Amino acid sequence: MTTTATATKQFMSTEQLLEHWQGHRNLTRRVIEAFPEKELFEFSVGGMRPFAKLALELIGIGGPALKGIVDGTTEAYNEEAFNPKTKEEILKKWDEETGVINHYFGQISEERFQETFNLFGEYEFPVYQNILYFVDNEIHHRGQGYTYLRALGIEPPFFWERF
Repeated sequence: MTTTATATKQFMSTEQLLEHWQGHRNLTRRVIEAFPEKELFEFSVGGMRPFAKLALELIGIGGPALKGIVDGTTEAYNEEAFNPKTKEEILKKWDEETGVINHYFGQISEERFQETFNLFGEYEFPVYQNILYFVDNEIHHRGQGYTYLRALGIEPPFFWERF
């Protein structure tokens, strides 16, 4: 019996993954900006959370999760850690967390992306799957934001304009 080794090519570099994620973050930031301030904190459809609460969830996941991955800590998710009163505060914190994400993402080696990590002490998956979850969760919540904006008669940013 003969065996054949197959060379595989890398689909995407870690830098490209970060760029992809930050593209989504850029678009979500523009969705936050599109909301009138009152509606950002109060408007919802069908009993879903207002978009400010969804943005706070995203703020509470990305940077803190990557810090945990790098440090090897599994602190519980804390959505109440930041309690803004204005859209400006949310956008400022969003921008700060972008820096945190860039800082910690750059400290994850190629090998670590395959390691299992217990995110927030709740979800045990390989690091790369955790990061893909962050992106998927953001897209999901941004879709809710698009629904809210359309219900308010506001044209949301084009979904393909992420940069």
